[in-house]
Amino acid sequence: MNRSLKKMKTVATVECRMTSSRLPGKVMLESCGRPMLEHLVARLKAVSGIDAIVLATTVNAQDDVIEELAARLGVGCYRGSEDDVLDRVLKAAYSVKAELIVEITGDCPLVDPELASQVLKCFLANDCDYVSNDLFPSYPLGMDVQVFTVEALEQADREGRTQEDREHVSWYIVQNPQIFRQIMLPAPQELHWPDLRITLDEQADYNLINALIHALGPDGRLFSCHEIVRYLRAHPELLNVNKGVVQRIPGQHA
Repeated sequence: MNRSLKKMKTVATVECRMTSSRLPGKVMLESCGRPMLEHLVARLKAVSGIDAIVLATTVNAQDDVIEELAARLGVGCYRGSEDDVLDRVLKAAYSVKAELIVEITGDCPLVDPELASQVLKCFLANDCDYVSNDLFPSYPLGMDVQVFTVEALEQADREGRTQEDREHVSWYIVQNPQIFRQIMLPAPQELHWPDLRITLDEQADYNLINALIHALGPDGRLFSCHEIVRYLRAHPELLNVNKGVVQRIPGQHA
């Protein structure tokens, strides 16, 4: 049966914390008077089909500000393990009795609501356990969306014991396609730019994201991935802002 005919309670979970090793406090850095997490939450609120949003942060005192922001924005907050991110996200889903997870990381403040909607719709229309637009490089970094069932994550929680399994929420699912039915949504040609960084890891990344927000949405307008790509192709000098940042790859440890 087409899953869209059966409503599944859907939560968007956002993994976020203040103690990032590369750029501490990055999720609360401001642009146009709003912290990066607030920009992200505004975009998730625009995704059709999401019933709840939960910021999945840690029990560290430094993350009190994230819980305070969640309360101000009217979204949920779950506080759990700093290192066992899989457990934290699973329990964030439990906190709102969700059946389906739209997983976003806090370093993607400009994620496109339309792309997230597409990934969610693809999941609902197919007999699968996992849908993503970043199983292999395709979209710009920072447009990453994954959708999977709570049931699949529960199995990953039971069976995934490696450091990668616990640190990278969907790692066990992605590494076991023989167990979990997976679908990849590649970028259309006009958005195919896997080397473009609009993700937030270092100060240089913030500088570019801040410039994009000021140029395309200073009033809070939710500009799209298409608009970002068009703007950067018209202003290629901006690509120099963060071109020296090296992307960390799951499975590699600094």
